[in-house]
Amino acid sequence: MRQWLDRYYGSLRKVKLNYVLLNLANARRLRHTQAMLRRHGIKRSALLPLGSAQMPKEPGDIPWLDRPGAIEALAADPRVQALPPALREAVMAWPEKGYLILRGCFSKEEVAAINAEVDRLIDRKEVDFNFTGRKIMFAFRHSDLLRNVVSDRRILDVLDLLLGRRMRPFQSINFLTGSEQAAHSDSIHMTTYPRGYLTAAWVALEPMSTDNGTLVYYPGSHKLPYMLYDRYDHGGTRYTIGNEAYARYEKAVADAIREHDLQPQEFIAQPGDVLIWHANLLHGGKPMATPNASRKSMAVHYFAEDVVCYHELTQRAAWIDPDDGLRS
Repeated sequence: MRQWLDRYYGSLRKVKLNYVLLNLANARRLRHTQAMLRRHGIKRSALLPLGSAQMPKEPGDIPWLDRPGAIEALAADPRVQALPPALREAVMAWPEKGYLILRGCFSKEEVAAINAEVDRLIDRKEVDFNFTGRKIMFAFRHSDLLRNVVSDRRILDVLDLLLGRRMRPFQSINFLTGSEQAAHSDSIHMTTYPRGYLTAAWVALEPMSTDNGTLVYYPGSHKLPYMLYDRYDHGGTRYTIGNEAYARYEKAVADAIREHDLQPQEFIAQPGDVLIWHANLLHGGKPMATPNASRKSMAVHYFAEDVVCYHELTQRAAWIDPDDGLRS
């Protein structure tokens, strides 16, 4: 049912009432968000449309590395000083850059196993591409091997340190080709209150080059104001999502990149390399020099366990399966 909706429901995605009906049918998946709404004193049902307009105006307890004095705090933290030198340097640069790279995080054998598992899931029709035709969503729910990947301590230990809270995997996206997606921040799709308790880990599963559409990111762009509904004309109403809401968002982001003269960097990666980025870091996919060139990769998004999770673009609470990413 969900796969059919992802692929076919097109224009119905613009009507907020349809999300309310879907929420009613998936109330179990909203228990965590409803509990977090109560915890943060937000008097709103998770069944109803939910976006930044319903969140408190004050920013709340933002991540420790988004606060003034973050670099000094890192330098004084014994956990940081105990890290291997390369990782310590990358963590120290996080407050200014908004990203870090783990080279060779996964071995060649692990990468081969991940690729074989994704192929198996596709062949058995246990997973499929969503409406974009490029993204395989939530494959980790269908595979113990992929569940172990998204919960790997080599990634989670770094995320817990960077965000200062226990992080849990929420969503996986597998790609066989480049996304060619325009620059964006993940926070338009997946948002938290307090703001900023989201991060992503992107795993290269093939060599990345200028030919097959590298991932592109903008260092330091995470320090810009979050581009949410209050910062651009999305064209939506109380009852509908604007027909051009995302196109208008992409234009607003492109304007911000020009205004601030942000310079892109390409992630030229080898299989097993991991790029971790901040909730507000602008990034996208470079157009492929060779159409449909193979570019296998896996992106995983993580939320902090104790924050409100919602989707700004579609104005709805996040569905969180109780068994996803549970940690003892």
